[in-house]
Amino acid sequence: MIVLGEQLADPYSVDNISRALQSLYPTRTERVIPEPTDVYVRFLPSGRTQMDRLQDMGLVLLDHPMDYRILREGDYYHDPSVPEGDITWQYGVVPRDFSMPSDIRYEVLDECYIAENDPESRAYGIDWAAVERESFRLTGNADMLCDSSRDGDGTPVCAEGDILLIDSALGSAPVGVRGVMVVSNSFVKIAKGYTDAQGHYRLNKSFATEMRYRIVFKNEKGFATGFNLILLPASVSTLGTAGPEGVSVTIDENSERSLFCRSVINNACSDYFDSCRGEAGDEISTPPSNLRFWCFQSLDVSGAPMLQHGTLIDNSIVKQWLGEYTSLVKMFLPDIIIGLRDCDARSIYSLVTHECAHASHFSKVGTDFWDHLAMCILKAFASEMKMSYGSPQDEDSGYVAVAEMWAYAVQTVLMNKRYSDGLSYGYSYWFHPQILSWLDERGITRFKVFKALDGEVTDRQMLRDRLIYYYPEYKSMIIQAFSRYE
Repeated sequence: MIVLGEQLADPYSVDNISRALQSLYPTRTERVIPEPTDVYVRFLPSGRTQMDRLQDMGLVLLDHPMDYRILREGDYYHDPSVPEGDITWQYGVVPRDFSMPSDIRYEVLDECYIAENDPESRAYGIDWAAVERESFRLTGNADMLCDSSRDGDGTPVCAEGDILLIDSALGSAPVGVRGVMVVSNSFVKIAKGYTDAQGHYRLNKSFATEMRYRIVFKNEKGFATGFNLILLPASVSTLGTAGPEGVSVTIDENSERSLFCRSVINNACSDYFDSCRGEAGDEISTPPSNLRFWCFQSLDVSGAPMLQHGTLIDNSIVKQWLGEYTSLVKMFLPDIIIGLRDCDARSIYSLVTHECAHASHFSKVGTDFWDHLAMCILKAFASEMKMSYGSPQDEDSGYVAVAEMWAYAVQTVLMNKRYSDGLSYGYSYWFHPQILSWLDERGITRFKVFKALDGEVTDRQMLRDRLIYYYPEYKSMIIQAFSRYE
């Protein structure tokens, strides 16, 4: 948890920028009067729905005030005035003309002037970077100033760097942590940027001070990895304080555990999204938008309940699965839960691939199918107190057979493509996903199988018949594959 120190004078407040302008340009202050460009505000959402609405507005929110000294860095903060278990105050900077939500509690803390947000700033003939530096000096924050980098024409350069990840099972060469948001701030001036395929980012504002850098694990592809006690849709991992030139980091299994796990999950899910597009124009539905992962270090089970997207599950059974986390799950509705106990990069990647395959299936079949599937699996788990898929005699076992055949077959294909180790996944279970793997090797690829996975295919026999319907030229081969595992 972040530990706050004393409150500091904000160099970007309109009053302090005006003082700095007067100090550097005493003859121009009658003609150049800084008008507020932004408002420093804090919101107190009452629950998940209001929090999601704020996120959907595109706001960059911090769970701690921006004008306090940080005594100890951390990934989250909870205001002591807010009851534990409730969402804490969320601090942000919004345009002056921002329409505040009428039903969400908020407080305006200050009016600010940020030159990059003023379309008229260049017309004034003012060196606003110099004004910022002067404001830091006048407000007693000169210790934060740095030598800012500038390009050939003297324009301040925006921070950039690389966020990299090493998967030891693939060797020592790092790869980029792709599509995550890097956010940095100095007081109420906030900059952000997304990492590209190589993990490189470039922020959208320049600074002349030390900055606090963070990774927000909300991916450009539309999924988020959370949570870390702050009950937000996307977790935040701090990278600490660094200069205005940017910060780079290489993450491996010796790095902070949450940062490592979030990075692996991010890349695994990103890879899965890419795998949904075949070379010949084939296509698998990607998981639904705003997919939400939750990661639990002390759990050793995973699943894709798809709660945020409308699945209804008996909470008394969920409690046996998730224990102390049940109330949080009920309130904040994850889609995919990843149990990370004793997991390395390879096993995390494997779990994510499997659950993403389920999420693609959900995109096609919807909540009615998923209600049957989830309840059947959870009942089996509750009765045996271990991850189990029950037996073929269980009610609704056909839903389990179809869904898990699909997920394990996809997991086998994608894991072998990545790690080239020839391993098979789920082959010991009664529903025999090797049927689909065997067909994949003979031309009925996962793309072809997915075409047959509509909501009416609720047992293995129906899957066989639907495959024959779509691919009659493979009829004898399909019958042979299913007959081997009656």
